[in-house]
Amino acid sequence: MTDVTDATFADEVLTVDRPVLVDFWAPWCRPCKAIEPILEELTAATEGRVSLVRLNVDENPGVPSRHGVLSLPTVILFEGGEARASVIGAAGRRRFQSAFAQWLS
Repeated sequence: MTDVTDATFADEVLTVDRPVLVDFWAPWCRPCKAIEPILEELTAATEGRVSLVRLNVDENPGVPSRHGVLSLPTVILFEGGEARASVIGAAGRRRFQSAFAQWLS
């Protein structure tokens, strides 16, 4: 998983030629840490068709504000520079699979 910042978000998420899952998280957020292995497993199964990055909202408030991130964890899938699907809150593998099925399969 790659860390992105407000400064690198556009280059690493919005302008790439594949879907990107963005994990909005904070170091103090235990549910954020709990979903991390699920996200890594799901994106690894795509064999590089979907990337996974994370953005620390405490250190980078600009991007979360622009995308309406109000609670953690929030995971948003971006494709073609646009937010396409999201999961808000801690969830199990099935919920992530269902929300992002179009891109993960």
